[in-house]
Amino acid sequence: MPKPFPWMSEELAALESAGLRRGRREIQPLAGGACEIDGRRLWNFTSNDYLGLAGDPRVVAAAQTALAESGVGARASALVAGRTEWHARLEQALARFEGQESAILFPTGYAANVGTIAALVDENDVAFCDRLNHASLIDGCRLSGAKLRVFRHSELETLERELHKAADSRRRLIVTDAVFSMDGDIAPLRELCDLAARFEADVLVDEAHGTGVFGEHGRGVCEQLGVEDRVAVRVGTLSKAIGTLGGFVAGPQSLIDWLWNKARPQVFSTALPPAICAAATAAIEIVRTEPERRTKLWQNCEFVAGTLRVPSVFSSDTQVVAGQSSSDGTRSVPATIGPIIPILLGDPEAAVVAQRKLEEHGCLVAAIRPPTVPLGTSRLRISLSAAHDESALKQLVAALQEVLSVP
Repeated sequence: MPKPFPWMSEELAALESAGLRRGRREIQPLAGGACEIDGRRLWNFTSNDYLGLAGDPRVVAAAQTALAESGVGARASALVAGRTEWHARLEQALARFEGQESAILFPTGYAANVGTIAALVDENDVAFCDRLNHASLIDGCRLSGAKLRVFRHSELETLERELHKAADSRRRLIVTDAVFSMDGDIAPLRELCDLAARFEADVLVDEAHGTGVFGEHGRGVCEQLGVEDRVAVRVGTLSKAIGTLGGFVAGPQSLIDWLWNKARPQVFSTALPPAICAAATAAIEIVRTEPERRTKLWQNCEFVAGTLRVPSVFSSDTQVVAGQSSSDGTRSVPATIGPIIPILLGDPEAAVVAQRKLEEHGCLVAAIRPPTVPLGTSRLRISLSAAHDESALKQLVAALQEVLSVP
């Protein structure tokens, strides 16, 4: 019997030689922003658990209560018979938190982006997608069938030109991350909203890395920059600062009703487990009532950025402005405004080697390589959490200084 996919072994070997082959490891999360991997206790600087809620006893207890009452799985899609009281409570909590009429849940943030975009535009329309958007946004634009136009958020002249060309299309949708997950910078949402108003376009913003982190109430970058009323669609995720799983859209009732009917990843997926919904509801209440968690996170960000002499471009008056990158010719630590701090190394093998050396110094930091980032931009990606204490941060800085000679 012939071996299936005979080409696969050669292609995997090519990935290996290029330093791009991925592997798998088992990680045990621990309290205080730590983890255990390969029998070693490390500070975890790879997690998106920005507020330390994934292991919060109140969040865990809420999940346990729902688990005991409703079992593990939802048993059906939400539209058939999978939407329990736990789902309804979470939808209501999200709508209140976001200041909207209603909300809809998706099995993942990826599904939320793909399903929402494809429900809003098709082959008669044009989707304008930032080049550095998350894969789910890019895939959503592609799968929608809409004409795809790519722009860079640092060069909005291209977007303006493409919007002008698309003036005769039926619908125009500008799609962007709020926080770009590999660079840590934020989208120029005010300028995007200005362009949308000029060219009668709509703006869709993915607040995956913004929810719980930015804004006075933790609603994200749209709140931080005062454009919530100007953004047509705000997509969120429950798997980062909320510490659980799933995606959501909160908005006017008409938008939510439309997505209930047209967003295929939601319609044709089994609903989220009830225990996850209960945990997320508890986490949202903590985000709402304990702003000191965001304060602690920002203090950690400022400590690391300041110690590494990374230019911080966040200011407390809700203004976000452009910052300058610093470079020593072999690595670059761009300006940062939040918990994501990339250190650019360029070569994928260099990133992997640096990751291994940092582990030897007690710190787990992600080595990010193509295709996740463009060729020539392999990097270390530091992700900070409110769960990290000062000793963790000092150990991280000392390890970076030792391994990479970061000043």
